Amino acid sequence: MAKMKTDVEIAGEATLEEVYKIAEDLGLKNEDIKPYGHYMAKIQGNPFHEPKEKEGKLILVTAINPTPAGEGKTTTNIGLAMAMCRMGKKAISTLREPSLGPVFGIKGGAAGGGYSQVLPMDDINLHFTGDFHAITSANNLISAAIDNHIHQGNVLNIDPKNITFKRVLDMNDRALRQVIVGAGPKKNGVMREEGFDITVASEIMAILCLARDLEDFKARVARIIVAYSKDNKPIYVKDLKVEGAVAMLMKDAIMPNLVQTIENTPAIIHGGPFANIAHGCNSILATKAALNLGEYAITEAGFGADLGAEKFLDIAAQEADFHPNCVVVVATIRALKYNGGVAVKDLSEENVEALRAGFPNLKRHVENMKKYGIPVVIAINKFPADTERELNTIHELADELGVDVALSDVFAKGGEGGMELAEKVVALCEEESHYKPIYERNTSIEEKIETISTTIYGAKDVVYSDDAKAVMKRIQELGAGDLPICMAKTQMSFTDDATKLGAPEDFTIHIRDMRLSNGAGFIVALTGSIMTMPGLPKVPAANGMDIDSQGRITGLS
Repeated sequence: MAKMKTDVEIAGEATLEEVYKIAEDLGLKNEDIKPYGHYMAKIQGNPFHEPKEKEGKLILVTAINPTPAGEGKTTTNIGLAMAMCRMGKKAISTLREPSLGPVFGIKGGAAGGGYSQVLPMDDINLHFTGDFHAITSANNLISAAIDNHIHQGNVLNIDPKNITFKRVLDMNDRALRQVIVGAGPKKNGVMREEGFDITVASEIMAILCLARDLEDFKARVARIIVAYSKDNKPIYVKDLKVEGAVAMLMKDAIMPNLVQTIENTPAIIHGGPFANIAHGCNSILATKAALNLGEYAITEAGFGADLGAEKFLDIAAQEADFHPNCVVVVATIRALKYNGGVAVKDLSEENVEALRAGFPNLKRHVENMKKYGIPVVIAINKFPADTERELNTIHELADELGVDVALSDVFAKGGEGGMELAEKVVALCEEESHYKPIYERNTSIEEKIETISTTIYGAKDVVYSDDAKAVMKRIQELGAGDLPICMAKTQMSFTDDATKLGAPEDFTIHIRDMRLSNGAGFIVALTGSIMTMPGLPKVPAANGMDIDSQGRITGLS
């Protein structure tokens, strides 16, 4: 069997349409876009805010817990959009932007794969239209303003030991987790401990993805709590008087990005908050644009359904007044066998028993999505080693769940390989969706955390550290207890222990700390040892990347 070409090779052979043509197909005029070269553009102004007689249907693509075997959620999202366009439907893929940290770390590129990619993949995976650089600058302007205010007399009485806002960098760099700033002579400022987060963990990123427009963005930035005074009063960005400058830095970054798939169908890519720190979804503006410009908007949520989908449905959809019509839960035979106890090196061997043993992970995710009242379909992302017996077993187990299964072969065949899934999704979108979040926002912080932990994760109970209890009390005193909960948890398991695969039961969720993202509008409950600044692995993906004298890139996939 001939070896399949790399993602970069496949992308390099594709014929791209000028971005003006992609925009025209969506009904946009030339003045509605701001081009970045020939194939990328910002959607500017508010052409997608104008009233529409019939808004498009919203499809959420999610997945089982990530495994080393791979699931292919982004690839499925792109392939489904291409397949629906082949059916004559006006479908738009909406995605998050890749972060340079994962690109050069373990994950590599995040623009799909094989014959189901968004293009130009090298630009999208690297600097794209500069959104993440703008977020980094905007975030660090606030940090600079904090330290400058202290140096210039500290009228706000900021406690240097109680600054909660960190600097950011869009790169995995463990050496920056804890640093000293202001070292040296007095003119360098007040010396204090500081730390860096990765850009996608910045509250500015979360605000970008939840803001309705630039004015809303600016108002949310003003509400960010950056520190506490020496008498324990909150200090806001508005106290530093830099929210206008921050918004100015974001004037272009807040516009959604228009690109295309490998089959020249439209894709809107915007924002990229971490799914295990923030809410893990592309921007509300991008999804609203897709809903208004197309018949179907296909969005995705980061990591497994226990993280990204839960946050999309309980935070983003509520904030934007979205009403999802269908949920696609992506899985692979390989990943389910891994959950059933098979080592990565043995996943290509047929093992129906392990597949059955790992199926409860998929089952719990599907049952969770049903709890929101939305029609669900399973997409099995096909691998060459999948056997007929294994595929038949999946259908048998799914039948017992009362959920349909579609085989997706979009990696190898593009839109053609997603026709079965597309037909089932279109049919499900015609059914009635009874979408409802799993908790009411006006319930207590503890009740919301416990609802997520028991209803979605399957935990028996929740315990709180003294630090978490103290922060929770402060949040309530600030009048922010009715905000939604954003759980910070490992993506690898339903539990807060990454080693527990499948669908564990009778476990406890440990809340070790909390943070108030007052500007974004949610409360972060931290479990386990979640890193907001990842490190590079022993052999980073960057080691296999190169560019030649002609500008041809290799190793980016």
